[in-house]
Amino acid sequence: MTLKVVGAGLGRTGTHSLMIALEKLLDQPCYHMFVAAKNPSHTKIWHNAALGKMPDWAEFFDGYGAAVDWPACAFWPEISAVFPDALIILSYRDAEAWWKSASNTIFSNSGSLTTERQAMLDQLFESRFTSRIDHRDTAIAAFEANNEHVRKTVPTGRLLEWQAGDGWEPICTALGLPVPSEPFPKTNSTEEFLARRAARATDNKA
Repeated sequence: MTLKVVGAGLGRTGTHSLMIALEKLLDQPCYHMFVAAKNPSHTKIWHNAALGKMPDWAEFFDGYGAAVDWPACAFWPEISAVFPDALIILSYRDAEAWWKSASNTIFSNSGSLTTERQAMLDQLFESRFTSRIDHRDTAIAAFEANNEHVRKTVPTGRLLEWQAGDGWEPICTALGLPVPSEPFPKTNSTEEFLARRAARATDNKA
């Protein structure tokens, strides 16, 4: 099995909805931060990658049809080079809306993660994004720099720029697949994210 889609868009750009959509379209699992969180052994692999020690990507993603969201999106150049036929999807949104969502969720997640996972994310952000995730202007600049880098370096025929409101059609067209009759999934809102965090904190205290 080989990756058919590599996500270059950062977390909080509709990547969880995109994950669900791709799993339906490809009938294969999609790697996402949720998958990384459920597999503690992956934490060290991603931490090493953030330190510059890349894994065998073909082996690591064996069994997956796509990879989106952090931590995979931080390594889209390396991953897409291993899967040269994969479509690269740049999921994006208005920078201010992205910052509001990210700062209220993933960037304020410190204290709710294991020490190992927090260390991995700290290294990932420092080496592949910005260590100043608490600073609006710096984080937005890094967000926009990522998007611009993708647009400038990915060949036009291989890149799909996509926003959650675009729904199924652009993805299906790019992949040559029929459009499902069901509504496009809409998941993992800020409210849902915070509710999961609160439930996890309650479980940890039980």
